[in-house]
Amino acid sequence: MTTETVRVLIGGGFFMMLLVLRLEARRFGAAEYDEPGDRRRGVLTRISWYLVGLALLGGLYVVHPAPHDALGLVVGHWTDVETFGGGLAVGGLAVAALVAWLRYGYLRLPAARAYPGAALNSIATAAIDEATFRGAFLGTLLVIGLPDGWSVLVSAIVYLLVTRLAAPGHHWSMLLVAVFLGFAGGWVTVQSGGIGAAIIGHAVTSFALFVFTGHAGQVPVSCGEPEELAMLRLPPPGWQDVRLAAPASDPRAAAAQPYPQPIGPSGFSSRAARKSIRKGPAGIISRMRSADRTAAARNAATGSGRNAAARTGRPPRPSR
Repeated sequence: MTTETVRVLIGGGFFMMLLVLRLEARRFGAAEYDEPGDRRRGVLTRISWYLVGLALLGGLYVVHPAPHDALGLVVGHWTDVETFGGGLAVGGLAVAALVAWLRYGYLRLPAARAYPGAALNSIATAAIDEATFRGAFLGTLLVIGLPDGWSVLVSAIVYLLVTRLAAPGHHWSMLLVAVFLGFAGGWVTVQSGGIGAAIIGHAVTSFALFVFTGHAGQVPVSCGEPEELAMLRLPPPGWQDVRLAAPASDPRAAAAQPYPQPIGPSGFSSRAARKSIRKGPAGIISRMRSADRTAAARNAATGSGRNAAARTGRPPRPSR
């Protein structure tokens, strides 16, 4: 066994550790769908994942006998990086805007305090992912003689499986973004001869998704956002809660309100209105109905008294 073979095997061990680290990214809060403000995992825990990933990539770069030619761990020519990286970034912005429009119908900008954490997660995760999947893995597939199209397809499928972006419970937008990054990132890597363009496009896409939706990728289902829940508690269009309509001191403001006076329990806004309505025909009908109800109540009371007297044998009390 030659020295180069041993170095290749050791490099393969570093690559497998990178895959395991990427599988456990959720435990460190460094996965693409982890919110930057998640308090369950501290900043040091997230940074430790980045440091371990960069250390493994450094070990792979040093140990492997041909990291540039065999693994593709090279940035590439700056002209190609700018051209292909800019095109991939524009496509990532379009995909992120499409996801925000399909889910919300508008751009849901997050709070300003969450931008630094989201930017750090987007850049660091993009660098580690692209160096692992579009660099070491895709470069190895190309070196062993697999065609370019098949190499890009296999690397994209492995990327989807390892990052678990297609697992149940994740929003469909994560799968859409992952498919875009897997295939477009692989294509620009083959065309530019390095991973610099793929890193730029990946970082811009991830950060744009956060800016446009307010989430790092795990977009809640419909009617799960605070503003959507608040809209569900509102009355239907055209309705107004009369309990919130207080009388205005200004007569002009009171006349402009749909309900300038609160409605009382009796249905009248004042005693004068009650007295005026009693003098009219409606008041006569109301008194007649009240008299009928009083007579019916007396008859019911007399009937119940007679039934009680029949059961006990005592004469009923005379009504006063």
